[in-house]
Amino acid sequence: MIFANHAHLYPREIRDNADSAALEEFLDETGIDRAVAFAPFAHRLKEGNFAQHQNEWLYREIKDKPRFTGFGTVDFENDPADEVKRIVSLGFKGIKMHPQAQEFRIDSPEAFKVYEAAQKYGLFISFHTGVHWHRLRDNRVLLFDEVAWNFPDLKFSLEHIGGWHFFNEALAVMVNNGRGETDTVFAGWTTIRDKYGPGNWSLTDEQLETVILQTGEDRSIFGIDFPFCKKEDIIWDIERIRRLNIGEECKEKILGSTLMKILDIKE
Repeated sequence: MIFANHAHLYPREIRDNADSAALEEFLDETGIDRAVAFAPFAHRLKEGNFAQHQNEWLYREIKDKPRFTGFGTVDFENDPADEVKRIVSLGFKGIKMHPQAQEFRIDSPEAFKVYEAAQKYGLFISFHTGVHWHRLRDNRVLLFDEVAWNFPDLKFSLEHIGGWHFFNEALAVMVNNGRGETDTVFAGWTTIRDKYGPGNWSLTDEQLETVILQTGEDRSIFGIDFPFCKKEDIIWDIERIRRLNIGEECKEKILGSTLMKILDIKE
């Protein structure tokens, strides 16, 4: 079974073909069984004059769709701790955070309030990493080491594994926080294809195999970045994982079983 992370959902009023019905069709056509669905970022709904709170919208959108596992987002115009409590009350398993798009510094006091509450309630955080047209000093990938050290029980993923520009920093954070105890920092294998050459988030087969070699088989999770990736590219991504020079059990972990374990989801 393939259980993918990293699907962004939007109301049709905000973005065409990016709601739960479109995601279900996408999963069917790419051979994926289940997916983590992210709530929109609050600023996207405000820009579109959409009145609903982003997390309540996601709850209603996926509540009768067992293929989806919900992750909320935080509106930093509200109290961050209260936002996390709302996410928990809706039964979501995690939070999507994007330092660049949401314009917060990774180690800011406001962000630390989110991490503290997420650790308290056992939520998983998926972070965007890599260049994304925002001030680099606010979202330098090495700053995630501060997150791991200050919140040792918080589990989170470095989506895109730092991308082309910061891969080594992402790997350093993972290795530095792999001390033989409970795994907390995970590699998000999302939008990292090198099919079209060295793009902003492209990684080579050698780099991906190095992630496994240096961090082990249980710290990598596959993501699809819906609706920003084409179906044929996601199929290519899955086929790529299956042809890497890593063990078959490792491939199955990347494609879903590790994520299910992290989120405590039963088949």
